[in-house]
Amino acid sequence: MEYKHLGRSGLQVSRLCLGTMNFGPETSEEDSHKIMDKAHDLGINFFDTANVYGWEQGEGITEQIIGRWFGKNGGRRERTVIATKLFGSMSDWPNDTFLSARNIRHACDASLRRLQTDHIDLYQMHHVDRDTPWDEIWEAMEVLRAQGKILYVGSSNFAGWHIAKAQGAASARHFTGLVSEQSIYNLVTRRVELEVVPACEDYGLGLIPWSPLHGGMLAGVLQKEKEGGRRHSGRSKDAIEEHRSQIEEYEKFCASLGDEPANVGLAWLLHQPVVTAPIIGPRTQEQLEASQRALEISLGEDELNRLDEIWPGHETAPEDYAW
Repeated sequence: MEYKHLGRSGLQVSRLCLGTMNFGPETSEEDSHKIMDKAHDLGINFFDTANVYGWEQGEGITEQIIGRWFGKNGGRRERTVIATKLFGSMSDWPNDTFLSARNIRHACDASLRRLQTDHIDLYQMHHVDRDTPWDEIWEAMEVLRAQGKILYVGSSNFAGWHIAKAQGAASARHFTGLVSEQSIYNLVTRRVELEVVPACEDYGLGLIPWSPLHGGMLAGVLQKEKEGGRRHSGRSKDAIEEHRSQIEEYEKFCASLGDEPANVGLAWLLHQPVVTAPIIGPRTQEQLEASQRALEISLGEDELNRLDEIWPGHETAPEDYAW
């Protein structure tokens, strides 16, 4: 396993991040524990979750599953960089949502209880809160850090100007501020290249891509259809039809490389300098093991250029509209 500093911090994390959103709704607790054990066996030390995962309001089901795994000891917690998030509603009461100082304090304490740990390595804001001032947010985070409850702070789904505003406010307080941003980023969806990627590069944030395979679109979806795999419907079907010609070219290109489309998609992200670790969300141990191939794929200039031809990015970012 390869490791990389999380942004400008001294924290080293594995180049693949284990996403846990399936733990509970899609994957049983027993299988979730086996996947996490296997992740450690493979050298993956970076796990991502959120207080809302499990999708039963206020329960924090996924965090509980991880906490019971930590509770088995065996050095599990000590070998894990655990990242979780707050923002989403944890009750019907008005202050159990968003990024008020009150919710930051209560949400953190609740996550610590569920995770059965005394600190969170990376505490992430799941979304931007447009109604809470940054001085309030940063003061609350500073208190948590002083108490030893969190080590680093990250953002998720922020625009580039949100990152700039957050870092400006943190700098004025002589606080570290953000060390990472978690955004949707893959060959299909490259909008973050316009503003978010340049902001991360300028401020020294590590980018943690979620949905690196665009919901399976980059995982050989057309080949699986031919082999009698799952048929898509609704928005998923519409998205595939919209990009069918590009997907066909992509899968043909991956075949010429002799690699699975899913692994090529992950490998492309790993070749982006700003990317720290794409989030993989395996439902089984087999899927987890298969993803390791992405770490071995080396894409040369010609291959990267061909992928840009199939899935165009934003060549003039971040000055796309400046003149």
